Amino acid sequence: MSTLGKLAGLLLGCVLAFNVPAADKQLRIGTLATKNSLYHRQLMELGEAWRTAQGGNAKYLVYPDGSQGGETDMVRRMRIGQLQGGLLSVVGLREIEPSIAALQNMPLMFRSWEEVDYVREKMRPAMEKKFLDKGFVVLAWGDAGWVRFFSKEPAVRPDDFRKMKFFAWGSEVDQQEIMKSLGYTPVPLETADILPSIQTGMINAVPSTPYFALATQVYTTASNMLDLNWAPIVGALIITKKAWDELTPEGQAAVREAGAKAGVQLRAKARQEVDDAVDAMKKRGLTVNKPNAEQMKEWNDLADKLYPKIRGRMVPADTFDEVVGYLKAYRAGKR
Repeated sequence: MSTLGKLAGLLLGCVLAFNVPAADKQLRIGTLATKNSLYHRQLMELGEAWRTAQGGNAKYLVYPDGSQGGETDMVRRMRIGQLQGGLLSVVGLREIEPSIAALQNMPLMFRSWEEVDYVREKMRPAMEKKFLDKGFVVLAWGDAGWVRFFSKEPAVRPDDFRKMKFFAWGSEVDQQEIMKSLGYTPVPLETADILPSIQTGMINAVPSTPYFALATQVYTTASNMLDLNWAPIVGALIITKKAWDELTPEGQAAVREAGAKAGVQLRAKARQEVDDAVDAMKKRGLTVNKPNAEQMKEWNDLADKLYPKIRGRMVPADTFDEVVGYLKAYRAGKR
């Protein structure tokens, strides 16, 4: 999710430029962006600008590296006031609103970024209303690339991965049970545990975006990547409604406008970084394995087996059907 850190930086700069009284004002933002990464440094620089604008004892703190725990922990901390905002993927966002899982937890459902954008925009107004009703304001939507499979040994078929031990989000119990039912071996961990776990052999396969694999050096041990767009990583920058209500109406309007513009720009940059990250890793020894037509059919068959298990369990049934309907309409229009 480090790409979305850039989104947080730009938008928080806009949010925090408004001169709210400094007394007792704090903005504490949780993120999985790695410490000293470009995105973390950008957030810290913007924090300095915010403190200057606020004056007094105003405090701006960014907690990188998942130091506030996993994304579910960050949501809990926002609810009790220990954090005011977070840069979250669907893993954390679904703790607030389960229907958001439809944008990320339906493997091989989306064929392109254009389809992701179309469905998200169709669902966005109702989704943002659901978040607001639960005490959170969505400042912007973003994404961080397609999930690819990184492994120690070459693998191109679904059966190849059944021999491996997969990283799985510790909070995603349903996902782990579904994987087990299909013969796969999930190992529940947090993101901070991925690199040491793959180095020691606790796991030997990691579903990851290319940028994350590059930034964390996962690819140096898991040096094979399956060139398959399994699912998009979708996320959002959110703040608590309490923090939002402390902005003036003019400030809120400006933030809305900034969010719309920055979201478009940064999604484009994030998607370019996927290709750049793959190119950089290939120069340093990454092997890219591309499934042929027969192998791709096996992956699509696996996805078809997954959908009945996901619908109504990981993704609410009505939302699952809504996404399928939007995609049918989009593809019919393209034809």
